[in-house]
Amino acid sequence: MRCFAAIVLLLVPLTAAALDAGEKETIRGVVVRQADAWNAHDARAYAALFTADCDVVNVVGWWWRGRAELEAKLTTAFSQAFRDSRLAFTDVTVRELAPGVALAHARWTMSGAKMPPGMPEPKEGIQTLALVRQSGRWLISGFQNTLSIPERAFPAAPPLQRAVP
Repeated sequence: MRCFAAIVLLLVPLTAAALDAGEKETIRGVVVRQADAWNAHDARAYAALFTADCDVVNVVGWWWRGRAELEAKLTTAFSQAFRDSRLAFTDVTVRELAPGVALAHARWTMSGAKMPPGMPEPKEGIQTLALVRQSGRWLISGFQNTLSIPERAFPAAPPLQRAVP
């Protein structure tokens, strides 16, 4: 499916696509259902939101390939580090890239994670999700999770000093 999606992106102009409000809400629902499965600590239900050949880069940068690996890794994670965790989404945006291909960004918060020493505690972040329509359902095909902190202005650099001739 990844090759097909890439071909579609090359053949269809990005401005030609437009999801209706109902379809955007359906996609938002897929994104937000992650929290339901996560909070039930149900790795199978969570992985079922993804395509069989998905690519998942988790919050600490580990790359998992395929639904089966995602489910196996989360099963282990839910047994200890995320056993008491709670996930919530605060904002989800969706736009269509091409027919049957959508991009979503989702802000999330988490509490209750118990990370091993040396690993950052996931408290808030942003997900980037590539979703595809397969057999009439929207599924997550590509996933990047990133820890975030509140945005603030970068420090301004001092003005450049011009050499005097």
